[in-house]
Amino acid sequence: MSKMNLTRRGVIQTGAVAGAAGLTLPTYLRADGHSGFTNAPEGSSVTLGFNVPQTGPYADEGADELRAYELAVEHLNGGGDGGLMNTFSSKALQGNGILGKKVEYVTGDTQTKSDAARASARSMIEKDGAVMITGGSSSGVAVAVQALCQEAGVIFMAGLTHSNDTTGKDKKANGFRHFFNSYMSGAALAPILANNYGTDRKAYHLTADYNWGYTTEEAVRTSTEAMGWETVAAVKTPLTQTDFSSYIAPVLQSGADVLVLNHYGGNMVNSLTNAVQFGLRDKLVNNKNFEIVVPLYSRLMAKGAGANVKGIFGSTNWHWSLQDEGSKAFVQSFGTKYGFPPSQAAHTCYVQALLYADAVERAGSFNPCAVGEALEDFQFDGMGNGPTLYRGEDHQCFKDVLVVKGKENPTSEFDLLEIVEVTPTSQVTYDASIFGGELGSCNPGA
Repeated sequence: MSKMNLTRRGVIQTGAVAGAAGLTLPTYLRADGHSGFTNAPEGSSVTLGFNVPQTGPYADEGADELRAYELAVEHLNGGGDGGLMNTFSSKALQGNGILGKKVEYVTGDTQTKSDAARASARSMIEKDGAVMITGGSSSGVAVAVQALCQEAGVIFMAGLTHSNDTTGKDKKANGFRHFFNSYMSGAALAPILANNYGTDRKAYHLTADYNWGYTTEEAVRTSTEAMGWETVAAVKTPLTQTDFSSYIAPVLQSGADVLVLNHYGGNMVNSLTNAVQFGLRDKLVNNKNFEIVVPLYSRLMAKGAGANVKGIFGSTNWHWSLQDEGSKAFVQSFGTKYGFPPSQAAHTCYVQALLYADAVERAGSFNPCAVGEALEDFQFDGMGNGPTLYRGEDHQCFKDVLVVKGKENPTSEFDLLEIVEVTPTSQVTYDASIFGGELGSCNPGA
């Protein structure tokens, strides 16, 4: 396995985005320089680009993503125990790289900033010859990098991105998402919230001020208002915020009896901690116990928030306690290598790396248009969450969604969430047209 430029951070290369013409690539990277598409691999190896937040509020997720990518490369090259390659319903991967070429990789630091993420992705494409870019833990980053990959003529396999926009209004033919989205969280959470807290509730939303926060707030508001809840306020908070005390205080005067934290990563850890410090969870409002909801959960966030997560509901894409054969295989592989269970960020990134490699094998080509065709409407199993469809209309995966809550009596620092509902795919499936946007045509970079 080859590690290259492990911590290069957003080095900007010359070559600007030139409208519909896309990136102005160096001559040796232009499609007319080789086999009809950008960065067609030559020789005995192929380079993938792993673009993750190594600094910033989502750095914990980024670190786990990078661990997962390194494990995927190891497995693709025939090392380790093979992980999910042993349970994956497709048997195209043989552990001899991709199409017989050894998998190498380069990395970049998105910093959870769209401009930095685009710069690092551009560098990996132009300087390092990456034929595929993957990663990220922010929907703003995902949308920006996906657009760049469309222009450059490479495949983008999104990492942790939950906004509806990624495969909605901002979807691209060269982009693909395994992770679930805000709509799915709302659809899965609403019945559980109604059953546990009733249908007569007043909700106050604190929302991260970027597109993920907006679509998550919208999804939860729509689903909870449909069951009778009233939204009394919705306040935007900066992504860079670390102390949320000034945002929590007004909640106490609003008449709300539920606080919905549309925050992720370190933002959620800090806002939940502040909410507990203000005593919200001990309040009785409107003759009801005050409740807090975290629409998008992760094990890493639960660990950061500690005992504050006890009893709090949320949704998640995947959890290490699942007992299907794929999940158990991944937990075994990851745990053996790193000494602790993987997060949902690690899982979705590992799976995306294998899905890309498998599509190349099935297509018999690294050409992004051939790879895209192999992924569209691809049905698979054995990767966790049960049978999954990569829908061709919007490049969104559809699979079961988990509703979880913080454990009252955890047995370890990793055993902090319990699955309370496995929401079937049918309950979270929607028409591809509802979020708008045009998928467009695949760009091979020619």
